[in-house]
Amino acid sequence: MAPGSLLAIQIASRAEGRLESVPEVRAVAGKGLEGDRYFRGEGSFSKNPGGGRQVTLVAREMLDLLEREHGIVLNPVETRRNLLTGGVSLNDLVGKEFQIGGVRLKGVRLAEPCNHLERLTQPGVLKGLVHRAGLRADILDEGVLRVGDAIVP
Repeated sequence: MAPGSLLAIQIASRAEGRLESVPEVRAVAGKGLEGDRYFRGEGSFSKNPGGGRQVTLVAREMLDLLEREHGIVLNPVETRRNLLTGGVSLNDLVGKEFQIGGVRLKGVRLAEPCNHLERLTQPGVLKGLVHRAGLRADILDEGVLRVGDAIVP
């Protein structure tokens, strides 16, 4: 399988704060992405039990599909996901290890859309992104993620 690529990195310093695009970020096993709200345990859902809160991914192809099928244009930062990917099926990575650049991760579960996301964006986002809103993953090895890194399942 050909590798995908990391198209953008987005972090927010506080819950519901605006996500900012950065060219690189340190990924810390067991914590998340340095500078992000979930790294410090301050995300909207940080107190909820379960894994998959260290990093979230969304595929560019799913945002394109949302626009084609529902007429909704959603900027990648509006997805509230940390990593924008291209050329890789994120749904296929649930329960599997994969690598972005030199960082190893494990897909934990789909990042299904929620009412919170729709409230922060626009009506129709919830329906349009069911089973397409990305992946929640845990970081297994510390390292630096950079825009342009290859994603290898």
